[in-house]
Order: sequence, then structure tokens, then C-alpha cells
Amino acid sequence: MNRKVYIHEFIDITKQNRARYMHHMTANWSPIAQEQRHQLCYGVWGVVGSTGPWPQVVNLWEEDGFDGLSRSFRLEFGNSILQDPALEKWWATAADLRSGGYDRLLVPHPDTATIEELCAETIGGELYAHEIVQVGPGTAWPFLDSAMLAAKDAERQTGWRLTGAWCTALRNRDECLLLWTIPDWESWARVETNLVQGQDDLLGDADVFVRERDRILLVDAPLSPMRTGRQPHRDDRTGWTD
Repeated sequence: MNRKVYIHEFIDITKQNRARYMHHMTANWSPIAQEQRHQLCYGVWGVVGSTGPWPQVVNLWEEDGFDGLSRSFRLEFGNSILQDPALEKWWATAADLRSGGYDRLLVPHPDTATIEELCAETIGGELYAHEIVQVGPGTAWPFLDSAMLAAKDAERQTGWRLTGAWCTALRNRDECLLLWTIPDWESWARVETNLVQGQDDLLGDADVFVRERDRILLVDAPLSPMRTGRQPHRDDRTGWTD
């Protein structure tokens, strides 16, 4: 059973800095976060601009439940500048690569695998589908139960795997996030063609809960764990070393 909590981030990138920013987050930040906070990198992805905002990056971090997250927050905000003083140089570099962003806290469906479990399976795809799903107030968990059940058939029929399913915290249990691992672009094209024609090969009966559904496509950063099968290491600090 997954008892973790996740920080989901949409990051707006400045100019042509997306590759540099993704390296900064994986090679430079993640090893620090693992040592100081036991925060694991679940994934860093570039948004396929033709499907959503650009240039944009999605980060997803795995925390040891709300207790672990509270310790991380105390480390970050327990000072007069509301920023970990030890990370002043890191923050300064990051500030030149991004213009802002929007974060969510996510609670996983119990059957969502942790990143360590996923790395052991080596389940990365050529691309990923990222969906934010709005449902009726209080129905997030019934929706996720139904979506996880439907996903078993969806994977057999389409090759899409529902890798992660979460409910957004700090809301009225009315928003969910789904992450699908897609083996290749051809598999994406076939499913998208069916969806446009009104044939839902993914959610099945879970669709009855849906009020709004927004899907974008993502591609792994070079050091993202689902691509490499491991957490970023300090010895990954090659190339850009800011």
C-alpha cells in the first residue's frame, strides 16, 4: 500500500532553458533532497508543447507521507527568509531558468506504485499522458477506484499503463491526476484517434464521474528515474554543473 505524499509542479521555463533546468533539478537538486529530506524524484518531464503550455516542465517528488512533508516544510520555511539558507546558490541558479509555476499536493491511490517499485520494474515509455480530471465534490476516491479497475483492460487493449493515480489534497476531493505510461507514439495515436471518435479505451465506467478532463503529453528528462531505472546520483553532475 502506497502511503507516500507527492508534490506536483508545473514549472514555466524562461527562453531556451528547459534542458538546463531539467538537469539542474535531477543532477543538482535531487541528490541533495534525497540526503536532507528523503525526498525522492518520481519524475521530471518536458511538456509536449503542441498539447499544452510551452516551454514547461512537470516535476513530481515523493515524500514520506504528510509527516515527512511537514519535516521538509520546516526545513524550508523555519527561518526569516522562508528559504533554506544552505540552498541559496541553488535557488539563484534555478531563478534564472524559470519564471514561476504552480504546485499541487497529491495523495496516491493505495495501488499506485512508489518510484522505487517502478524503477525495479523498468517500466518507462517513449512518452506519457498526464491527465487532470475534475470530478463531482467528494467523488475523487470512487473515481480512482473505478479508473484503476478499468485500467487493467485498457492496458491489454492499448498498451497504455496507468502508472500513477492521485487525489489532489487541500481540495474538496474533486480533482484527480492520472499518469499513463505509453510504449510508443503509434500507441498514443491509435488511442487518441479512438478518443476523438468517442470511443473511450481508458476509463471505462469511471467516465461517469468525470466533469472535465485535461490531457497533455510528457517526455522524460534524461535523468528521470523511469528512464534510467534509478534515482539521480551526485556523479550525474556532468555537463551543466550549476
